[in-house]
Amino acid sequence: MSALQSLRPAISGVVRNPILLVITGLYGLVQLPQLALQEQDPLLATAVSLGVTGLMIFLLPFFQGGVIGMASEAIAGRTTLGTLLRSGKSNYVSLLLAYFVLLAVNFAFGMFVFFGILIGGVSVVAGGGEPGIAVLAVLGLFGLVALLGYLLVTFFVQFYAHAIVLSDTDLVGGFKTSVGLVRDNILSVVGYTAVLLCGSAILGGVGVGASFLFTADQSTGVPVPELSLPVLVAAGVAYLVAVAIGGAFYATYSVAFYQNIRSDDRRPSTTGY
Repeated sequence: MSALQSLRPAISGVVRNPILLVITGLYGLVQLPQLALQEQDPLLATAVSLGVTGLMIFLLPFFQGGVIGMASEAIAGRTTLGTLLRSGKSNYVSLLLAYFVLLAVNFAFGMFVFFGILIGGVSVVAGGGEPGIAVLAVLGLFGLVALLGYLLVTFFVQFYAHAIVLSDTDLVGGFKTSVGLVRDNILSVVGYTAVLLCGSAILGGVGVGASFLFTADQSTGVPVPELSLPVLVAAGVAYLVAVAIGGAFYATYSVAFYQNIRSDDRRPSTTGY
């Protein structure tokens, strides 16, 4: 029942500490200029996006560590901006290295898929340009295996940052702790993931709808009437609110859930979802 038991403290933590909404909303605020530029100058928007992405590689570990620390305090009572700075700074190196490890894993999966598609393309050309059923079946199976492999890795290591920040583990220990907790509480983690997916579908729909108003011409290729400034402002506000609520809830819910399964894992027997 950990997935359900963690909901109440997560929601209460956000309600008691609206500063979490402000902090997580900053991420959405960083994205807004890129969305606005998509309509005016797509090339400039791409350049800005690349620059922000490069900057975020080094800022996200600090932000991640700080928000997890704040969420832990928020669940117990009150939190402050000082916790963001303190927790982000003290865990920065480990989280940055872990982030690079995950980037390397993503790159490896990307290369795996690339060479798989390349080999499949060569096979099609060698066969006269007409892909047979066998080739399509092999390519489909290859894609499915690659996708499942990536999702499994992500599923098992998703609590590495929580282990580093909340359990004071090192880089390797963070990944090992995450894998062990997920393995020992598999049904609970499935339930937790289902809750996050439902929340993401609701808030994500609002965010996607708002961002669509900024990029409608580029995303659909169909001209749309020029939107008034109040409509665009309302869309921007809706996007920020969705990101803020989703980010704050994820922070407190993931921390509450981690603490639940961590305490369950220390008992003689564990309970499922």
